[in-house]
Amino acid sequence: LAEFHGVTSDIHSLSRLNASICWQQSRSRWLKEGDANTKYFHSVLAGRRRGNAISTLQVDSAVVEGVVPIRNAVVSHFAAHFKAVNVERPGIENLNFKRLQVAEVSSLIKPFSLDEVKAAVWDCDSYKSPGPDGINFGF
Repeated sequence: LAEFHGVTSDIHSLSRLNASICWQQSRSRWLKEGDANTKYFHSVLAGRRRGNAISTLQVDSAVVEGVVPIRNAVVSHFAAHFKAVNVERPGIENLNFKRLQVAEVSSLIKPFSLDEVKAAVWDCDSYKSPGPDGINFGF
């Protein structure tokens, strides 16, 4: 009985592996045949394009159709939404900011110590998204 369960488990694993290989081969075949500009490939792309197209837009209670009227409706909506509002903002002329002492200024421009750099790197999470160079701290 244990041998039977082991064999069925192996068959199930092989079946999943076969399904994965078949899926990968179908993706590869799709890319190869898609690059051949087949009729099927173009019909699928045309269907996606139709599904993503905006043919009508409801503005208030009216329905707008056509490229130019839809474009104008969208532009006017966002122009009204992000219109600059004249707001009287207080000035900073009369504010008395605290000033740093000479010793405090010199501590801001001193070089980093090795311990400070090490502490900063060790405090970084290795599972955060990578920076502009594509590397995260999990190296």
